[in-house]
Formats: sequence, structure tokens, C-alpha cells
Amino acid sequence: MLRVPVGEPVDLSAYDAAATPGGPKNKAAGRAATARMGKPLAALQERLWAAGAAGDRRRILLVLQGMDTSGKGGTVKHVIGLFNPSGCRIQAFKAPTPQELGHSFLWRIRRALPRPGEIGIFDRSHYEDVLIARVRDLVPRGEIESRYEQINDFERSLTEDGVTVVKCFLHISYDRQRRRLLKRLDNPDKHWKFDPADIDERALWPAYQEAYEIALRRCGTPYAPWYLVPADRKWYRNWAVSRLLLEHLRALDPQYPPADFDVTKCRERLLKGP
Repeated sequence: MLRVPVGEPVDLSAYDAAATPGGPKNKAAGRAATARMGKPLAALQERLWAAGAAGDRRRILLVLQGMDTSGKGGTVKHVIGLFNPSGCRIQAFKAPTPQELGHSFLWRIRRALPRPGEIGIFDRSHYEDVLIARVRDLVPRGEIESRYEQINDFERSLTEDGVTVVKCFLHISYDRQRRRLLKRLDNPDKHWKFDPADIDERALWPAYQEAYEIALRRCGTPYAPWYLVPADRKWYRNWAVSRLLLEHLRALDPQYPPADFDVTKCRERLLKGP
């Protein structure tokens, strides 16, 4: 229901950021439904982790992209909080360091990938290099164009190596973003999350929307599709991402590995022990 059609033009203005497609009827029901997913999600994660320890190379990579205040950090807090943190690898990508700028734009991404059995979460990702880089003209346009195919090749190689890539664009409206920024300004405890540059970025909203539309179209593939998650309602955003992870984990259906020792003999030894 949330999957962006592969290969088709994307018009973000046609998507209601406050919509709740397929979701519970209201906030209370949504929060309750998300909480109920905690137990099956944790059980499937444990099975994935156990299978990875036995040589199964499969893992999940959740990519979260969206404008400021769309809830990337909030999703990590509320959704990934349903998992055992020891089986998660979380990476929040900021502006690249001088060392990172000395390498291919995918270099730092490869270093943060989840290991077999893990669930990896990217708060921002390699898509920054075709989003902000495009809007701010940080690299030549020809280089930007080549990066779309590099990303597709990279994601194809991930899927061939056992990575299930779940890419979520958290779609927030212009007005909702303003409200959330104002809340940060009105609460001294949230001032650390505010940057005056956020106001400057809002002036580039149309350019960012266009950059996202291009990325969603050019880098939406059968092996790594995009999911457009309406993010004006936080409870729905959390429910939708949790549901996506649950569906993908169920599709993987990881199994506990069989014992590679004689269970009966080990039990007898313990019973006979000192």
C-alpha cells in the first residue's frame, strides 16, 4: 500500500502527508497496535540473530530519509526500541568528514552496513549525496547523474549478498514542519535540536521536493523499492514502519539453527554432574 510504483514519475504533492493508509482508526489504536507488534518483532529478530550466528548471511537494512522534523530520530527511538539493541546497528549520517570526502560517497556507507543477523538502521544515508548535493550544487550535475546508477548497483549488490533493503521516505508537509520547528523554539529543552539554518533550508523546500521525486523515481527498483510513509501523524509513522519491518521479517522467516551437539547426552551430563 505504501510502496512507490517502480519506474513511474513521482509527484509528492499528490500524497497527503497526514493520511493513514491501511492504519488503525486513531492515535490510541495506533499506539496500541504498534505496542502489540513488539513481541513478534523481538521474536523474529532473535531468530534472525541466531541464524546469523550459524552462518546465515541475511540481514535487514532500514533506510530513513525525509526533510528535517519528519521523524527519522523519532522512528529510531520508538520503532527500534521494540528490538534488542544488541542485534541492531544504528548509524546517523551527518555532513561528511574530511576523511570521508577523500573517498567515494559510498565508502562511509559500506563501513556502516549491518552484519549477518543484524538489523541496520540508517538515519539519513547515501541518498544525501543526490539530495542536498543536488539542491546545494555541492558537486557537478554530471556527477550527481552518475550517482543514481551507482546507488542502484550498490543496492543490487546488497540484496545479492543477503541484505533486505527497506527504504522509507518520511513524507511531512510544509506546514507541519513549521509547527514542529516552532515547538522546538518554544521549548528550551529542545533548543539543542534547532539550527537557524533550518529556516534557510525551508526556503529551498520546492528544490528538495524535486530532488526527492527524482531519487524516488530513479532509485526505486524491484529489489529495493521505496515506501512513502505519511509522517504528519507521528503515531501512524511509527506504526507503518513497524509494520513494514514485521512484514519483511516474516517474509524472511529466519529459523533457529539446529543443535550441533548431542542434546540428550549433554542433559544427562548435567543431571549427573557434581
